Amino acid sequence: MRWEPEGEWRDYYRESSYTERGFAAKEEIVEGFLRHLQPRTVWDLGGNVGVFSHLAARCGAHVVSLDSDPACVQLNYREVAKEEIDVLPLWVDLCNPSPDLGWANEEREALLARGPADAVMGLALVHHLAIGNNVPLDRVAKLFAHCGGDVIAEFVPKSDPQVQRMLASREDIFPNYTREGFVAAFSRYFTVQESKVIPDSDRVLYLLREGGDR
Repeated sequence: MRWEPEGEWRDYYRESSYTERGFAAKEEIVEGFLRHLQPRTVWDLGGNVGVFSHLAARCGAHVVSLDSDPACVQLNYREVAKEEIDVLPLWVDLCNPSPDLGWANEEREALLARGPADAVMGLALVHHLAIGNNVPLDRVAKLFAHCGGDVIAEFVPKSDPQVQRMLASREDIFPNYTREGFVAAFSRYFTVQESKVIPDSDRVLYLLREGGDR
């Protein structure tokens, strides 16, 4: 038996989220941040089919790649198994992560108890949590801080076509979902070391170091 994965996000990188130049620049920026951090362990939150998880592994990290789309996780696993990449793909809903399980809740630890990782990546993820799932930015930042030390995060603004599609069928009740709001929320837990705009887009990649105003 062989399952041919079908899912909402399996073709994300083949769609029009980035131009060819923009995607190449995103890869270059993320790799530069990873080379700077040199983490031993990385959690890639919303890892999709694993493009950037595999990049982190090539930079020397052991990577756990988490995504809520089973099709993406399956495609990621196939590539990992084929190429023997140091990545563990897992199906995880970050809005409903696994709790302690087993006898007396002591056999298997909750997801968040298995960290923290040295670094966390959240690329094209924050808008799904903040707008798609109504999670305030300060709660998103707190989750990132719980999962790891340093962070590589991508902020996708309301001007982006992907966010525009998300807001097309619902009321915009997110006045604080701005670049300034993102920085303010994450600055409670992290220090912004660097930010770079992805070419041909309004998306911004941030390198956030552990330690903030909390």
